[in-house]
Amino acid sequence: MGDSSSHKEFRLDDAVLGDPVDLMEISGTIKWFDVAKGFGFIVPDNGMEDVLLHVTCLRRDGYQTVMEGTRVVCEIQKRDRGYQAFRVLSMDQSNLPHPSQLPPARTKVQVTPTSGLERAIVKWFNRTKGFGFVSRGEGTEDIFVHMETLRRFGLAELRPGQIVLVRFGPGGKGLMAAEIHPDNDSPFPQSH
Repeated sequence: MGDSSSHKEFRLDDAVLGDPVDLMEISGTIKWFDVAKGFGFIVPDNGMEDVLLHVTCLRRDGYQTVMEGTRVVCEIQKRDRGYQAFRVLSMDQSNLPHPSQLPPARTKVQVTPTSGLERAIVKWFNRTKGFGFVSRGEGTEDIFVHMETLRRFGLAELRPGQIVLVRFGPGGKGLMAAEIHPDNDSPFPQSH
């Protein structure tokens, strides 16, 4: 009994000092990453269980977000609830499939895009509810945007007044976004 309690104290001290113990290097593929939730998972090449990737680890190593399918090499450590990424050593997005080649989003309604990429303005978006609407302007039908679509395209949320590029199609209850991107080249002012 005495050995196990002293071992726990040792691990706690290491965690407090920030001195990692038993790091293991793995390579793998990003299964998914949700910026809004602040975490995602890596599927290691060696067949071991999925590895948690927390946003603080990602940002500390100079990355803001990571797309599904990205190849990563990182150091991981065993934690109470499984393996967790400790340090991202490298990231390779060169072989990422185009978003249209990814498996369908996990939304209840699938949408096939019938439009080109069009500029739209965010009317409102509620991250808690997991959806919102964008508009192409006065007299046009609003376009429904699901949180899963945002996650697929590496966005955390949308802000009212933000300009986006959207590809959409008919959904069960009206137009629905199939693809969404920030419009970084927009001549229009963006709300902050």
